[in-house]
Amino acid sequence: MTDREQILDFLRANSTGNLDFRWGDFKNMYLREANLSGVNLTDADLSGADLTKANLTGAQLKSANLAGALLTNANISGVYFVEANLTKADLTGANLSNSDLSSADLTAANLTKANLTSANLTKADLTGANLTSANLTGANLTEANLSEANLTKADLTSANLTSADLPHTSMSRADLRGAALTGANLSGSDLTNANLTNVNLTNTNLSGADLTNVTKF
Repeated sequence: MTDREQILDFLRANSTGNLDFRWGDFKNMYLREANLSGVNLTDADLSGADLTKANLTGAQLKSANLAGALLTNANISGVYFVEANLTKADLTGANLSNSDLSSADLTAANLTKANLTSANLTKADLTGANLTSANLTGANLTEANLSEANLTKADLTSANLTSADLPHTSMSRADLRGAALTGANLSGSDLTNANLTNVNLTNTNLSGADLTNVTKF
């Protein structure tokens, strides 16, 4: 049995926490449905790993590399993802509620139907990310980069998008009720049929945006 297989067996055998795997190498490993709740994976390499339906609640993943990782339907609530690399990661249906993704790189990540309720995405890079039907209720997206992202049918109720960069973003049928868009850049974005009831649009750049059938009140 290889060292990696032994580590994997150990992780699967332990139900929770106090495990320290900082700087660990888990690249391309099969960790489907593994229980990694509370594990310290700071600076670990999980690029290309299969974490489908894995339990990572409360885990530490600061500056971890999860580029191209499969996290479909994973439970990632309350995870510390600060400055983590999640480029092109598949997070379809994942639960990221209350997670800290500030300054994380989510370029071209798939977050379709993901639960990002109350998540911290301050200064996160979501360029080209797919957030179709994602739940971002109460999420903090201050100064986040969402250039050319897909937020079709996304729920952004009471989300904070202050000074966020959203040029050429698809927000068709998005629910933005009570959201803060102060100083945000939505130039060239598609807001057709979006709900902008009670949205703060102070100093918001809407030049070239499509506001057809927008609900404002």
